[in-house]
Amino acid sequence: MIRPIKVLPQGKEPHVTVLVPCYNYGHFLAGCVESVVSQRGVRTSVHIIDDASVDDSFDVALSLSRLHPNVRATRNTVNLGHIATYNRGLAQVESDYVVLLSADDLLAPGSLARATGLMEAHPNVGLVYGHPQAFEDEPVETHVPLLHWSVWAGQTWIRAQFRRGLSIIYSPEAVVRTSIQHRAGYYRADLPHSGDLEMWLRLASMCDVGRINGPDQAYRRVHPSSMMNSRFKGVLADLRERQHAYEVYLEGSRLETKDKAGLTATMRRRLATEALSWAIDELGTTDPAELWAAADFARQVNPDYKGLPAWREFQAATSERPGKVQEWEHFRRNVEDRIRWQLWRRLGI
Repeated sequence: MIRPIKVLPQGKEPHVTVLVPCYNYGHFLAGCVESVVSQRGVRTSVHIIDDASVDDSFDVALSLSRLHPNVRATRNTVNLGHIATYNRGLAQVESDYVVLLSADDLLAPGSLARATGLMEAHPNVGLVYGHPQAFEDEPVETHVPLLHWSVWAGQTWIRAQFRRGLSIIYSPEAVVRTSIQHRAGYYRADLPHSGDLEMWLRLASMCDVGRINGPDQAYRRVHPSSMMNSRFKGVLADLRERQHAYEVYLEGSRLETKDKAGLTATMRRRLATEALSWAIDELGTTDPAELWAAADFARQVNPDYKGLPAWREFQAATSERPGKVQEWEHFRRNVEDRIRWQLWRRLGI
């Protein structure tokens, strides 16, 4: 899985197209574009696609295209929404590699050279990612060395994604081999909130997957106003969207029936555990009706919910005398969650 870093031939500069869909994010565009055109070791082309913004986004995009010869700006005549805008841009890409970068996100210095270097050294790898630093105001530029690469067979990575539940890849840190993107197709209109997750699975079914271990690969802006609602209706929407993405992927895959069944069971256990964990953590601070709604979702999504450790913890926590069972299950879950986070942060799965 972990591979040593190979040195690429001097002077080789892979060509990367960075698509920047934008809707009313004109005030973020300059920083986003600068993070791309300042990349070293690669040749970059930036395509800003304004989705009929009502602010000055397109004017900013045009000014950036005049400032940088490798930047071009186009505009949808009507608002098409993010999925159609993504697909419009992806269908036009002819470079070696492609990145889909939201106008409010940034690439980390050197990220494109690292990602394309991995794919140049491993031709079977079609999707590369790394750690995305989340930020609100300004990212913190770190100087962590490139430690090593991880490379997985696509099916191995897919199984890891089903075990994790949450998407392993957020989005701005992903670099895709363009030929694989065109073979896989583009984003699905019926997955407006979980299309990225289904896309990573679809890509991984056609290629190996690589990961840069060490430095940040992108900076992912977190907007306080757009963060998931702490009420269960927000959590439930996210869980259902992910469930839909997993099911859509499995429906279209060529996996054997038994393999689909195994992945389905894994996904159902994970989503049920997440719902129950949310309910346990919200005890005493949230309307009890929402806690039981979370429990109902767990029962619906996973017929074997009674065998889940999280179910035992939920039952103990909601009993009149929680006792040692609840304490032990809470300790166990915290340890498991820390291990899962450490695996994702250090090794990417």
